[in-house]
Amino acid sequence: MPKAKKVRIQKLLSEIGIASRRAVEEMVLEGRISINGRTRTKLPVLIRPGADEIRLDGMDVDTTPPGKVYYLLNKPQGTVCTRQDPGGRRRAIDLVREAPRGVHCVGRLDMDSTGLIVLTNDGELTQRLTHPRHGIPKTYVVEIAGRLDEKQMTTLKAPAYLDGRKTTGLKVRSLRRGRDRSVLEITLREGRNREIRRLLARLGHKVFKLKRTAIGSLTDRGVKVGNYRALKRTEVANLLKTASGTDAVESSTPAAPPRKRKSVRRASRNHAGKRLSARPGSNRNKSTRGAKRRRRPK
Repeated sequence: MPKAKKVRIQKLLSEIGIASRRAVEEMVLEGRISINGRTRTKLPVLIRPGADEIRLDGMDVDTTPPGKVYYLLNKPQGTVCTRQDPGGRRRAIDLVREAPRGVHCVGRLDMDSTGLIVLTNDGELTQRLTHPRHGIPKTYVVEIAGRLDEKQMTTLKAPAYLDGRKTTGLKVRSLRRGRDRSVLEITLREGRNREIRRLLARLGHKVFKLKRTAIGSLTDRGVKVGNYRALKRTEVANLLKTASGTDAVESSTPAAPPRKRKSVRRASRNHAGKRLSARPGSNRNKSTRGAKRRRRPK
């Protein structure tokens, strides 16, 4: 039987939810981790998953990876989407009580924002949903101060530069226009750090409320703020399909032209330009031949 492939200890322990990679590195340097009975205090530390015995603070570490799970959480205001928070604030993953170790938020919503966020321990799905090239659409309902005029609306839809990189632009729809407050529906495909708030601030509009209402085909229907539900297999498959761009490819394929209905009475022309009847021997054909004979000189 071939030997198990060695991996860095910080990679393995972070994947199974023990701590972040940086935190594991600090544990090693502090002498809190032993491998096969030997305390390690220098990096790198390479281990064989399932073969080497790992102990943290004298306790055995179970390195068996848990099964993949997927949750959809409607994040309330005041919660953070980090795996560890030094300030001790409430985390989004704390709201999913039955979640096994290794579950993390896919992307982020800032502490003041509410709405949908996916939690999983599936690294492949996380990479697909967060990588800019996959462009998963995310929809938000945003309440702002004042209202956008046509010029500002055009500016908000156009690509802009944030942190030296160009955005892909936003899809914006006005839901309610008021003198003091307005409500917009905004869809984006990247999700830079506080992108919507920063772009609206450039236009002089403060954001009062920001709620994410959809991620791809997932919506907040039936999931109240602070609650969550497990995703169905078909929903996970749809997310992966959207991330791979399959839908975009299919939608960009032109539809086949409609088939022309054949008419027994409609005439066509041959290559010489002469009119041919669709029904040889019909009354219409006979009358045409008769008319031609009558026009011949005697």
